[in-house]
Amino acid sequence: MPQTIEDETFRHTDWYAEELVDRHFVRCVFSDVDLTEAVSRGASFTECSFGGVSFNSSRHTDSAFVRCVFRRCNLFEAEFTGCKLVGSTFDQCELRPLRVSGGDWSFVALPGADLRGAQLSDVRMREADLTGANLTGATLARVDLSAAQLHAVRFTGADLRGSDLTALDPTAVERAGAVIDLEQAMVLAQSLGFEIR
Repeated sequence: MPQTIEDETFRHTDWYAEELVDRHFVRCVFSDVDLTEAVSRGASFTECSFGGVSFNSSRHTDSAFVRCVFRRCNLFEAEFTGCKLVGSTFDQCELRPLRVSGGDWSFVALPGADLRGAQLSDVRMREADLTGANLTGATLARVDLSAAQLHAVRFTGADLRGSDLTALDPTAVERAGAVIDLEQAMVLAQSLGFEIR
């Protein structure tokens, strides 16, 4: 049976390699919890706070972290597949190398995040805040970035093919060596005022 835990605080808890299956946490606080190599499937965290939590090499499938706050967390080699992180905020977190496949990360706040080499594919990031984020050498394949905040993002050497770049002002980002496809090139040219005939 699914287990729901509300308004609990977990401090200095060792959940190394824990399997979180169909467990639901609401308004819980996780402080200095070890979730290294933990696996979640069908789990949900709603309005939870994570401080100094280790998510190293953790794997999350069809799980949800909705309106959660992550502060000073380590997500080294963490993987999210088909997960929902709508409205969550990341502050001073170690996010490299992050792998995200599918799911919904709309309204996620990642300002100034170090996402060099991140692998993001088929994920919805509508209205996400990526202001000043470093995506050097990252791969964003078929990512929905519509209405995202992309000012001062570093896309140097990034592969952006197939992603929605309608919110991108190419004059306000670092873009040397970034790879786009022909359709994206037309969108960006039109955003700069060129007429394509």
